Formats: sequence, C-alpha cells, structure tokens
Amino acid sequence: MTQTVHEFDQYTDVRAALADPALVPPPPAEDGPAGASVAWLRASVARFSSGEAHRRRRSLVEAELARLDPAALRNPAPDDGDLRVRVVRTLAEALGLPEPAAVAAAVPVVAGAYFGHQDPAADAAVAELVALLGPDPKDEAAMEAAAGRIGLLVQACDATAALVEAAAGGDAPPARVLRDEPPVRTTRRVATAATRIGGRPIAEGDAVLLRLAADRDNPVPLVFGAPPRVCPGRAHALALADGLLGRALTPFARLHHQATPLLLPNAWDHASAAALAAQGFPAVGTTSLGVAAAAGLPDGAAATAAATLELARVLGRGPLLFTVDAEGGFSDEPAEVAELARRLHEAGAAGINLEDGRADGTLAPARLHAAKITAVKAAVPELFVNARTDTHWLGLRQEETAARLAVYEQAGADGVFVPGLSDPEGIAELTASLLVPLNILYSPAGPGLAELAELGVRRVSLGSLLYRTALAAAVDTATAVRDGRPVGLAAPSYAQVQEFQAPGASG
Repeated sequence: MTQTVHEFDQYTDVRAALADPALVPPPPAEDGPAGASVAWLRASVARFSSGEAHRRRRSLVEAELARLDPAALRNPAPDDGDLRVRVVRTLAEALGLPEPAAVAAAVPVVAGAYFGHQDPAADAAVAELVALLGPDPKDEAAMEAAAGRIGLLVQACDATAALVEAAAGGDAPPARVLRDEPPVRTTRRVATAATRIGGRPIAEGDAVLLRLAADRDNPVPLVFGAPPRVCPGRAHALALADGLLGRALTPFARLHHQATPLLLPNAWDHASAAALAAQGFPAVGTTSLGVAAAAGLPDGAAATAAATLELARVLGRGPLLFTVDAEGGFSDEPAEVAELARRLHEAGAAGINLEDGRADGTLAPARLHAAKITAVKAAVPELFVNARTDTHWLGLRQEETAARLAVYEQAGADGVFVPGLSDPEGIAELTASLLVPLNILYSPAGPGLAELAELGVRRVSLGSLLYRTALAAAVDTATAVRDGRPVGLAAPSYAQVQEFQAPGASG
C-alpha cells in the first residue's frame, strides 16, 4: 500500500507540525547488530525516537552538553583541510572523548548514511566509534549512552559545516544565515494518530515532509526545531561555527556566554558605577531613567543624548566594562543612531541597549528598529547590541515578542531584552527559539537568578531599580532625621566616596 505524503512549506504550518505530538520522526526501518551498524545507531538515539524513549535519550544528550561550556568550542581544532573532520574533532576534544582524531575521521562516514542509506563502510565506522568509546556491550544503558554521543557528533558534523560554509566570506549574523540558507532544509514526520495541519486532514500512518526555511513575515528560524523537540545544542553549534569562522567574542560579549547569567547593575553617574565595580560586578549598565531624572529631563523622549554621551566619556576614563542605555538611539534615522554608537564606543562603551518602545506608548516598526541595529553593527562591529522590545510592557502577545526578536537577531543583535517578562513558561518558550542571549529585567516578584539560569536566561538587568532605591533611601534618611527616627542605612564615608573619582579628574 502506498503511503500518503503531505508536503508543507508555509511557516505557520511547519511550526504547527513540529509541535504536533501526533507527528513523530519516522522510526528506523530496521535494527541492526548492537554497536556495529548505522541501523542500530538510528534505533538507539533520540533523533528517531518518540515517547519515553525520546525523553530518556534526549536527557542523555542534554547531560552531555550541560558539562560542555560553549565557549570552549570557540577554539577550533587545527585546520587539516576537511571542514567536517575539523568540526567533529573540535567537539570531540571539548567533550574529552578518547582519540579525537580517530573519532573525527569516522563520524563523517557515519553521517553519510545516517538518514537511511545503506553503506558497509558506515557500519564499520559505527563499530569503530563504539570500540573507541568503550561501553560494555552487555550494558544496555552504557550502549545507549554511547549511541547518544555518536548521534550528537553525527548531527553536528554536516549541519555545522554547512553553516560555516554558508557564512564564510561575509559578516552576516548566524541568525540571518540560518534563515536564508538553512543547513537542514527538510525534515520528515509520520502521523501516529489522525490530526490536521493548516486545515488539511492527515490520517494515521501518513508521512509529512516539512520544508524548514522561514519566511519574511514569520522569521523565527526552525532549523533548531520547535517545542517539544528544540535542539539542546543550539548555543554550542553557534559557538562552534563562530570559532571556525574566526569570529572572536569581546570581553563584554563573553560575559553573556557563561554557565550563570550576567547580573548587570545599572548606574546613573560615575560614583554609582565605580561603587558597583568595587563590589566585584564585572560590568555595569547605565539607566536611561536615572540619567534623565538626574538632569531634570523626561526618559524615553530622546532628550538625553548629550547627557548619555557625556556619562559614557566619564565612565570610559577607567578600565570599567560598561554598556549604555540609549533609549531608541535618540533618532529614527539609522545613520544617526550608528554615529551615536560610534561615538559611544570611542568614549569606551562596550555595548549599547536600543529599545523599540516609544514615548507615546507605541512600538517602532520592527523593520525600522532592525535597520538601526544593522547600521550600528556595520559602523561598530565590536559594540555589543542588546535589542530591546517593549511588547510585554504594552501587553502584546508572546507571538509578537518572538517575531520581533527574530527580526532583531537577523539584523545582527548580539543579545535581546524583554523587560516585563517574568513568567517562567514564557521565558522558557523564548529561550527555546532564540539564537542569541536573552536579557530579562529583574523583578522582585519574579524568578530569582538560579531559576532564570535554569530557564536559559544569560543576562539579568536591574534597570532603574537601584536609582529608585537610592532616591527612596535619600528621602527616608532625610525624613528620619527630621522626624527623630533612627537612620537605618549605613552610608559610605566621605573618604570612600572621594575614592570614586574618574582617572584624570581634578578639583
């Protein structure tokens, strides 16, 4: 009996199919000798599993990746002329696998037959890899773990090499390359029960072919899957590709690629920034509200360009790593925003925060904000651009947030920021689809740092909280003295504050 095959290439249909629990990857047609064939490998990995077997096997891969810092993959193995071998060797060395050179030679052979081709050489390569990893053939759990390691290497092999080849010779951000030239262009599913996609009925047993390229109106890349099968190695794949492309991270950018999120306190003048740095914070941000309020100006109204630039010049006199909150760039002309970014970088800024919210409570068009990001990255490639969307503050749907962040990623943003988002489920949904670090605004009523780290957040900003707290402390201290109450807050001494002078300051 001929199997009915349904093809989908519309973004919404493909995303719905990837998330439909009734549609699962085609199971292997056959099993093979344990540890000695591609058929056995396919029957033993998460990629071709469903249900409990998928969850168990996926957890093995997640545990493998959890012990591997993506930053370690930015130092690739020496170039021996074969990009796929170099990809695998870099990953094998980072994972601490035995004889990485031999592993790297065998994996591409397996990759050529991984999706169903019969090849005796690939079967022999599987047997060689199992022998190198050394699991006890009688221990089913150990053999399954070995299969997971091999599957991880195999899936990284061709896909990462294709991404590197597509991105080589240009400076397009990986998110744009993945959208325009996805290394994996199609994937298949089989219906385990009757379902519907895009209004089309799909019967149990039907096959589904999905084309993964995103479209311009719905630009979230699908090459790393969609819930519940989001690839757990997205950060590792992008770090490995960047390393192979020779794209080094700046010291500030590296703070966004650690096991724990970067906690970024926000200062409003030199003394507050210096005091925070003295407490061991590796970087600080500025708060546009604090800068504006200190100058008697409104926040978010493009009124503080001069004050923001002057603060950057003061902070830039010392070794402090800092990023600048520049509202929407103080202009809707991308070239003017890029010129501001250039001047901020010359003053010493390591990053810039650009928001799409406007003073009238609306959002700038996503394409306009993306044009600003692209212009800044073209003018100052080393400046870390944190692209902020105010969708959650304006009560818009999560879909609007995800769509805007995808546009900003593809424009070249190094990180994205969603203030007002504190729901763990919503955060997890975003980190599952993002390719760049997610920045969350700390909320006393929301998740703590440990939970945010588990959700995949890479940067946590304090925003205007410190400035507002300082105002409250100043007023409380003054009224306490007036009203005869005890002064509860221990203030730094005059001499200590005097130490917070910028290098070169006088008088």
